[in-house]
Amino acid sequence: MVRAAPALLDAANAEFIQGGVSMLAGSCDKAHMPRLARALGCRVSSDRRRVTVFFPKSRSLPLLEALAEGGPFAVTFSLPSTHRTIQLKGKGAISVDVGDRDIALLGRYVDAFVADVCPLGYPEPLIRMLLWYAPDDVAAVDFTPDHAYQQTPGPRAGTPLRTEC
Repeated sequence: MVRAAPALLDAANAEFIQGGVSMLAGSCDKAHMPRLARALGCRVSSDRRRVTVFFPKSRSLPLLEALAEGGPFAVTFSLPSTHRTIQLKGKGAISVDVGDRDIALLGRYVDAFVADVCPLGYPEPLIRMLLWYAPDDVAAVDFTPDHAYQQTPGPRAGTPLRTEC
């Protein structure tokens, strides 16, 4: 019997990446050109093995196309007020349907991001415009991370993420 590998995210890190963090995702197309997009939020599965990342489709088409071609997937999750950062990497990302619960999740994410960033001096209208989306223009990408890294600036940046499952 083959046992599943342990989840790369512990409960604390799963909570962190679903909070008010900045989410930037990247891949590359078949010509090895980088394709990047800002994400609108994410959802972690109950077993913490799969992560679904949401994007404004119309502003993320090159990234979504690269992922549809089978490109690798990397997402960084960084809390602006502390610079705490985690990076997840994986392959085999797939497009999945977006439901009403997902749209509600994105609203909570935007509010949490605003709550973290605005005390740093950024005007709320600017931050809300940065994360604006039309509910019928949201794309979801689901993947299983196969690498997780601590990317907070400092001596541990780039080291594998330690989990406390």
